[in-house]
Amino acid sequence: MTSSVPASAGASARTALVVGATGIVGQNIAARLVAEGWTVHGLARRPRHDMAGVLPVEADLLDLPTLTRALRDLRPSHVFFCSWLRQETEEENCRVNSAMIRNVFAALPEPGLLVHAALTTGMKHYLGPFESYASGEPPVTPFREEAPRLDLPNFYYDQEDALYEAAAQHGFSWSVHRPHTVIGYAVGNAMNMGSTLAVYATICRETGRPFVFPGSPVQWNALTDLTDARQLARQLFWASTEAGGRNQAFNIVNGDVFRWKWLWPRLAEWFGIEAAPYPGHATSLEETLAGDAELWERIAKKYGLAESRIERLASAWHTDADLGRPVECVTDISKSRLAGFAGYQYTPDSFTDLFTRLRAEKLIP
Repeated sequence: MTSSVPASAGASARTALVVGATGIVGQNIAARLVAEGWTVHGLARRPRHDMAGVLPVEADLLDLPTLTRALRDLRPSHVFFCSWLRQETEEENCRVNSAMIRNVFAALPEPGLLVHAALTTGMKHYLGPFESYASGEPPVTPFREEAPRLDLPNFYYDQEDALYEAAAQHGFSWSVHRPHTVIGYAVGNAMNMGSTLAVYATICRETGRPFVFPGSPVQWNALTDLTDARQLARQLFWASTEAGGRNQAFNIVNGDVFRWKWLWPRLAEWFGIEAAPYPGHATSLEETLAGDAELWERIAKKYGLAESRIERLASAWHTDADLGRPVECVTDISKSRLAGFAGYQYTPDSFTDLFTRLRAEKLIP
């Protein structure tokens, strides 16, 4: 793809600030930008120093003085927001997560030099926040970008509003990206279904436990879709460099649909185990894995794995939320396709590619 990034006087064209660079989204967009030849600064509270080509920036997004010092020498052409902090209530989610976005623009020495800022949110835009998740009238599927906002507090809406305000004030273009559940490589990420299921399958293989699909009957039987982190990175890059992506919100999924009743046995086969019969109801994976910290330590020692802390690989609470949805989840991505985005990703490969990498890096046996 030929980039059409416009020049901006005083800013270094093709220079990105990735906010939340150690997360599942941030790692993948950072890698994509590095591969495209960009200069990439990766911002995190605890930045990694082993991300090839990414210049680490350490700061707390809620500490404006420290953030200002950390960004004082940066004049990026593009900002990618890939970070959020979970709070006790949705009102706190709204306050804290919108403040993080406002603080970045306040801390940048010359935000008027920005060309584009991209924000990643997700399907809670249509389903509602965790505390009222998929409650009330079931949403009409497929999810489309023109659907009105729900009449509920939702930190995604507050994040969007903070982005819109800054764009209007400083004169840059923006894009919002709404993935479904993101599948990809990121150790220590709080929302990582792929590595969570890899840990679960490994434990089932080691102990002989049944590999039971933990989700709801609707998720087992109905059509659904997912988002590969690499597919999301493709759309983020496209929207940030092409005219068709400017000042728009876009759904982003792989481009295929499936039923978990079809995919689950295929995941089991990769691990050399049998898929257990579906019991007809959700089974909490968080409860299933609750006492397995020591077991994982033994598995890690047995196979010489690089990570012995199960909480660094598995986020069962979030997988329960994703797979426990009582409503159909199918997402339309026609809007970005019509605007010029042509990315596609086969969903079974999203899992097997991830599992293969986890094994190669000795994170699973």
